[in-house]
Amino acid sequence: MSPLTSDELREIRDELNSGTTPTVWFTGSAVGVPEGRSGKVISLDEPAEGDFIQVRPAGSKDVLSFSAAEVTKVKPPRKRAAAEPAKPAKPEPKPKPAGATLPRSSAMMAAKPASPAKPAGTAAKPAAESGATAKPSAGGAQPSTAKPGAGTAAAKRKPRPPKAVGGATVTLTADEDGQWSVEVSTPKKRVLKPTQVQAGAVAQAAKVLHDDVAAAVEPLIEAAREQQKAKVEQLRAELAAAEAALDDLRS
Repeated sequence: MSPLTSDELREIRDELNSGTTPTVWFTGSAVGVPEGRSGKVISLDEPAEGDFIQVRPAGSKDVLSFSAAEVTKVKPPRKRAAAEPAKPAKPEPKPKPAGATLPRSSAMMAAKPASPAKPAGTAAKPAAESGATAKPSAGGAQPSTAKPGAGTAAAKRKPRPPKAVGGATVTLTADEDGQWSVEVSTPKKRVLKPTQVQAGAVAQAAKVLHDDVAAAVEPLIEAAREQQKAKVEQLRAELAAAEAALDDLRS
């Protein structure tokens, strides 16, 4: 059976995002699970390497981790029992011709008188004295020579313990124009790309967090405030000049 391809992994991820649990079957590379057994995919870890596929095998409550080579989306065909070969019919015994005589050995056995019964009280000779040795019967149980642990099933995989949260980093950045942005990232990936936020919201958050944070952020907020004031004054001057030019054109 072929292992999972990148397209099939993408299809499984889409099914998980839609709320369904895709069905897969275990290949001969799977450890601890018989080949051809089915299971339900519970989740896919990130990044996609090693045993990153979380599967609950059919008939089990445990969620185990497998690699892409240990499972497949191709359903294996059902195994058919091999037909037993027909036994040859026994030949029917041929009827004996009338008047046939028995063989000499059979005739002697038939003519031999029965041996007289032994008188009471005579003990039978022990098997050791008569030289007879007890032999195990053909159908008797033979002593087991299997080594301890031989033939046992492969040890089951232990369920993977829940992953610990690795923490996150929140970064606030102010550019030259006084615009603020926030970014959130974890040790594995970036959760939130740089997103613009209001300077007033940053100032309020800094006051709630700590006095030292507020003291560090306040000069940046004040510089942005003065910059905006200067821009407003410049726009007012340009507006006044434009109104004057408009009045001159009306006269």
